[in-house]
Amino acid sequence: MRILPFLSLLSLAAACVPLGTPITSTTPGTQKPPEYYADKSLRYQDYTYSPDVRSVQCYTGTGQANEVFQPPVVPLGQSPAIVLEFDVLGEQSQRFNAKLIHCDANWQPSVLTDMQFLNEINEFLITDYRVGTGTKAPYFHYKTRAPQVKLSGNYLMVVQTPAGVPLLSRRLLVYENQVQVGLAPGIVIGGKERFTMQQLDFSVGYGSVELVNPAVEVKVVLRQNFRWDNAKYNLHPTFVRDTERRLDYQYFNFENAFPGLSEYRYFDTRSTQTVGLGVLHVNPRAVPVTTVELQQEVTRNLTAYNQYVDSNGQRVFESREYGNGATNADYADVTFQLKADQPAPGPVYVFGALSDWQLRDEFKLTYDETKQLYTGHALLKQGYYNYDFAVAGAQGTAPNEVYFEGSHYETENQYDLLVYYRPPGTRADLLIGYKAVDMNSRQ
Repeated sequence: MRILPFLSLLSLAAACVPLGTPITSTTPGTQKPPEYYADKSLRYQDYTYSPDVRSVQCYTGTGQANEVFQPPVVPLGQSPAIVLEFDVLGEQSQRFNAKLIHCDANWQPSVLTDMQFLNEINEFLITDYRVGTGTKAPYFHYKTRAPQVKLSGNYLMVVQTPAGVPLLSRRLLVYENQVQVGLAPGIVIGGKERFTMQQLDFSVGYGSVELVNPAVEVKVVLRQNFRWDNAKYNLHPTFVRDTERRLDYQYFNFENAFPGLSEYRYFDTRSTQTVGLGVLHVNPRAVPVTTVELQQEVTRNLTAYNQYVDSNGQRVFESREYGNGATNADYADVTFQLKADQPAPGPVYVFGALSDWQLRDEFKLTYDETKQLYTGHALLKQGYYNYDFAVAGAQGTAPNEVYFEGSHYETENQYDLLVYYRPPGTRADLLIGYKAVDMNSRQ
């Protein structure tokens, strides 16, 4: 699923509109914020703790036009910085600070002190903020950069109030190339799975570094489109080639395979004066915010693959009328529609970067048996969005995106492999190797 370098998307909000209104609500502001925001305890994952915080983007600041699509992954000691941007709804600016938490390979806080991975005090006041201009929904836009660190590995960036209440957290990766990572598209060994799954073959060469018991101590994580919710963990080498100093990972039960899915659905709300792609109707005169009704979608399961360029579930923010998406893009009440002959085997959600790759109550759809239609709405910032429809499964399992989206081996996706190792006598899991590849690249 290819990235569109020039497009933008929106995200939920409006201070004059009830915040945190579930997507199932028929009128913005008639319901209390969902329970998602009730627990303020820190989670070591990408998470938003306040319904006032919207449109979060965390990416590597490369200075290029499409930098917002670059995941928060940077090499140790080099210049690209990880950038965090977000909106806070309301008419009054607030004081926030950020800090880093060093984590182990399992995303649990490590025992390192701040000075063991930082050269400065671990509290960074966010001073770059601007007010939203010419918008119905009042908000302030905040932007900050992560500081350079001394060790590779996993870091959690936390934005919080002066009282220490978390507002949002984002996972960051800092890597070094101590090992040679081989990662390439493979061929699925199976029956019908070869038409629906995508396999990644990979290896770890450690000829240039001394690793103690690498078959046990080296840990790898395989991700699709830089997501954490369906990442592959606990992958062990199938062959240890001591003479070649290489670990090979070759599986036969799809341990290293993902459903290819379909190219992501999309809609364009960069303009409130015209109807964009995927949009059925726009009412810029609606109060308190503009309303947008998207076109009715249908299931794509059991249909042929349809090729087009997408942004792998991401979104960007932009206002075509006024320019700068950071502070000129407004918020709109966006209605989603999905035609279905019968209810799905579980709750259905709008899913993607717009929901932090989580099944959030705000994006849950309701089913009307008379109309045979799933509907719901959310407040989203002007822009260009990718998304799909996901069905919730058993607790702790990845959402079922195949049910409505289908799956094809031809789909364009991005994959990356993370290689961790903890040297003997140390207390930190280092990210000693990293590689990303495109599957079915259109370039």
